[in-house]
Amino acid sequence: MTGFLDLPPLPALVVGEVSHTRRVPLHHTFRQRAYQWLVDVDDLPRLPWWLRPLAGFRAADHLDGGRSGGGIRGDVDHLLARHGTTLDPDDRIVMLANARVFGHVFDPLTVFVVQRRDANTCKAVIFEVHNTYGGRHAYLIDIDDGGRGEVEKVFYVSPFNDVSGTYAVRLRFAPDQVSVTVGLDRSGDRILTATTRGVPEPATRRSLLRVGLTHALMTYRVSLMIRVHGIWLWLRRLPIVPRPSTTKEVVR
Repeated sequence: MTGFLDLPPLPALVVGEVSHTRRVPLHHTFRQRAYQWLVDVDDLPRLPWWLRPLAGFRAADHLDGGRSGGGIRGDVDHLLARHGTTLDPDDRIVMLANARVFGHVFDPLTVFVVQRRDANTCKAVIFEVHNTYGGRHAYLIDIDDGGRGEVEKVFYVSPFNDVSGTYAVRLRFAPDQVSVTVGLDRSGDRILTATTRGVPEPATRRSLLRVGLTHALMTYRVSLMIRVHGIWLWLRRLPIVPRPSTTKEVVR
């Protein structure tokens, strides 16, 4: 198997924290509790009606919005085909993402890993970045056996960063920990580092109820805290970078 890819049983809840550190031109850091879902897109959780408000998955929230007609898998298939990669029928697509909570979702980063079932190795990794303006962009990233890769930044995310620079990526999917680290490098300097890290556990009814209570309205809190930290940076006079005019979905 690929060194970074040793998947736990799915579906799983990855319960842990998100941290974000900006280094230049000023230092700002935060850390908060968080959880995500790790799921097979062809076998999404089937919840009883009374738990569905705590976790909903829609193709419209990702990639091309399901317009291919094949749901999330169809959109992944089309994206890979545009880059000369074939999605075979037996390939498994694993998604690390936030689910809808009481009808609301905001997912700063969704990770798709395409796994070859026959060899249990990684065929492709897609990073889908969402901004708070309703836009999203999918990066197809070459990842080595150690879970590392990089890709040029082309999508506007924060009002305090332009679209220059390179994302340095490090992944780990294991039964004891799932982690994603993204660093933004520019002209040899590390501008910021964002990490999501947690321990996967089976997504049972009991665990979902517990996490739903301890991390109440998490997707709402994610949206709120992004804005709160943005206001704090603005008050500290971090320069604003104008937002370019873009389409909702840009796939590289």
